[in-house]
Amino acid sequence: MQRGVNPTPRLLSASRRTVLAGGAALLASCGMRLSNVFTAADTHPTDYPTVQAVDYLGQLLAERTGGRLGAKVYAGGQLGNERDTLEITTFGGLDLNRVNAAPLNSIEPLTIPICLPFVFGSVDHMRRTLDGDVGEEILASLTRHGLIGLCYYDSGARSFYNSRGPIQSPEDMKGLKLRVPGSDLYIGMVRALGADPVPMPLDEVYQSLAQGVIDGAENNWPSLESGRHYEAAPFYSLTEHLFTPEVLVMSKISWDKLSPEDKQVMRRSAKDSVPYMRNLWDAREASSREVILAAGVEVNTVDPAPFTELMTGMWDEFLTTPQQHDLVERILAQRES
Repeated sequence: MQRGVNPTPRLLSASRRTVLAGGAALLASCGMRLSNVFTAADTHPTDYPTVQAVDYLGQLLAERTGGRLGAKVYAGGQLGNERDTLEITTFGGLDLNRVNAAPLNSIEPLTIPICLPFVFGSVDHMRRTLDGDVGEEILASLTRHGLIGLCYYDSGARSFYNSRGPIQSPEDMKGLKLRVPGSDLYIGMVRALGADPVPMPLDEVYQSLAQGVIDGAENNWPSLESGRHYEAAPFYSLTEHLFTPEVLVMSKISWDKLSPEDKQVMRRSAKDSVPYMRNLWDAREASSREVILAAGVEVNTVDPAPFTELMTGMWDEFLTTPQQHDLVERILAQRES
C-alpha cells in the first residue's frame, strides 16, 4: 500500500508532531506567512545551487508582479528533513519545497521510473527527458497528493566511492558496506550489485567512513567534496548509476489561492529558474572535481554494461503498473534522440 504524506494528526508520532509544530512555529516567528511572500524549504546550505535557484525564482516573481509576489527560502534543513517538510507542504504550512525525487516514490508511483539506476545514460539524456512530455506527466501526477509539480533541478550523476580500491566491475563490490539513503530503491540497487547497503543520514557518513563502520557510499562530485568524504574514501569509480533529479513542488492549498494570472507567472518563473540552476550546478560540479583530483583521489571510469545487466530483476520489482513501464520505454527511447 502506498504511504501518503498527509496522515491525520493521530497517526503522527510525538516526535514528528514536534518537528512539524516546530517548523510551523519558526515560520510564524519569522513573520513570513504573508500572502505575497511564499515560504520555501531546502535541506541544502544557502550557497547550494537549488537554494540559489529558488531565491532566483523569488526575484523573478517580484520583477514580474511589481513586488507583489516573492519567496523566502529556509535553507540548511531549518524546517526538518524532506519527509517532514513534504507533510508540512501538503497541508499548506509551506508554500514551496525543493525535494529529491526519491522521497516522492512512496507518495506517487510515477516518480519511480526517473529514480531507477541506469535509466538515464547521461546528464543531457536526463535533462531532455525531464524537459519534455515524460517530465510533465510525472509533475502532473503529484496534484492528486496535494502537491503542484513546478520544475526539475539537477542533482548530478551519483557514483560509488570507497576506502578499499577502484570498482571496475560488480565483482569489486562484493562485501563492501556502502551507505545509502533510507530508500527501498537504493537498498535494492546496492544489494543487486552484490554489496551490503547500510542506510544512514548523510551527516553521519564522514565519521562512519573514518571509523570503518562503512567502506564507502555513493553520491555526486559536490557531495563527495563538500562532505570531505574523499579524505576517508580516496577511490571514486564513475559508475554514474543514478541521475535522480530534484523536484520543486508547491502546496496545492497555496496554489489554489492564486489567480489564473499569478499561476501562469509562477509556472513561467519556475521554468525560467531551471537553466539558472543548471549553470550553477555545472560550475559547482567542475570546481568540486578540481578539489577532489587535486587531493589525489584515484578516479576511474567504468563500463556500465555489467552493472546494468544486474538491474533487470530490480526494475521488475519496482515497476508494478503499465503506466510506469510506458514511462520507462519513453525514457529509454530518448537515448536515441
